[in-house]
Amino acid sequence: MSPSGPVRPEHVTPGIDLLRSWGLTVTLGAHAYDREGYLAGSDADRLADLHAALRDPAVRAVLCTRGGYGVQRIVDGLDPSSVRDDPTIVLGFSDITALHLALWRTARLATLHGPAFALRIAPDPATVASLRAALFEPAPVVVRASDDEPTRAVTTSGRVAGRLTGGNLAMLTASLGTPDAPDTDGAVLLVEDIAEQPYKVDRMLTHLHRAGALAKVAGVAVGQFTDCDGTDPTVLDVLAERLHDLGVPVLGGLPVGHGDVRHTVPLGTRAVLDADAGTLTVDPGVRPAG
Repeated sequence: MSPSGPVRPEHVTPGIDLLRSWGLTVTLGAHAYDREGYLAGSDADRLADLHAALRDPAVRAVLCTRGGYGVQRIVDGLDPSSVRDDPTIVLGFSDITALHLALWRTARLATLHGPAFALRIAPDPATVASLRAALFEPAPVVVRASDDEPTRAVTTSGRVAGRLTGGNLAMLTASLGTPDAPDTDGAVLLVEDIAEQPYKVDRMLTHLHRAGALAKVAGVAVGQFTDCDGTDPTVLDVLAERLHDLGVPVLGGLPVGHGDVRHTVPLGTRAVLDADAGTLTVDPGVRPAG
């Protein structure tokens, strides 16, 4: 389904084919291909699609076609009663961070931060393998920091455990002052973003600082900051300055976010961040029935 921005059918079909190759039955939301400007149809229709899926006992996972913008406009109308009684996997990233936060607050639902299904190019094998494991395997998810990821440079040292929360930095910052502001006390905070200049990343992290959202984090897991151009200072300089001052372990280089390789990780479950070993290990979340 498309709770945020609009998609073209030809970009979704490859994702559907992938799911069917795994033996899954795929149903499209009634308004998955709607378009109203930068939204995938009206707020009422996008919320109706979401409720229809979450309330249907035959639906074991809700997979978002893309992020973009729009989830914030509908989360206040979310009815969490169905997922409290019958938890459903919810997968998405970027703008879907707002839905992750709302489902955690209202239903304590552990969700999946993972790739969108509107595919413009074939996903790489590591992305596919990570997604399949997170959906089907009842085992902890282990994400290893990669030296190919620029944010590896912001890594410090130490090992901590806490519930994993977070996602897209812009959406986390936009949630401040709302009921869905992230509960970061004792948590491992995951951050990633795309197309934000260094000063904007600085502004968002400073906002989180000033709002107290970083005061009691156990550690910070830094994913991909894709196309965040700027040279003086760079986005890596900003991340190091703003995060190292927290005095907690920081692990960068995680292939999570908007990069070419996009690993899937549960949100809302216990995570162990080991900056020395370069690993983020996250307990599995909702398991599909059967």
